[in-house]
Amino acid sequence: MSDGKVSVRLVQAQDYRFDVDFGAGVPALRVDEPPPLGEGSGPSPVQMLAGAVGNCLSASLLFALRKFRQAPDPIRTEVTAEVGRNAEGRLRVLGMQVTLTLGVPAASLQHLDRVLAGFEAYCTVTQSVAGAIPVAVSVVDSQGQVLK
Repeated sequence: MSDGKVSVRLVQAQDYRFDVDFGAGVPALRVDEPPPLGEGSGPSPVQMLAGAVGNCLSASLLFALRKFRQAPDPIRTEVTAEVGRNAEGRLRVLGMQVTLTLGVPAASLQHLDRVLAGFEAYCTVTQSVAGAIPVAVSVVDSQGQVLK
């Protein structure tokens, strides 16, 4: 990711459905609130946030491993966002649990300890939201061994 500004444009399609325009060369995305407000015809804002956190962490881990010419592919990531009420009774994302699963056994990767110690610091999205939303990150290998 480079320095600068990133802009997206949303246009209401109908009710709580919006089309998100990311700019030239990127397909638009239909988003929607889940019932009872919307129809759930696209990802919700919480799903988009969870997807952004998961994508950023996945890309950061992959980039860090590839710097050492390691091939962890395919990486799978699961993000669970806990939604609940705050002290004022308003719905908020209270926390996220991210599990990144490497596509290979840990023993086949070099410099893994070094990568695991630092890859999160380079994730723009997670580091930006973690001040307001606790994000717990774990990494496992293809054999289920918990590495972090």
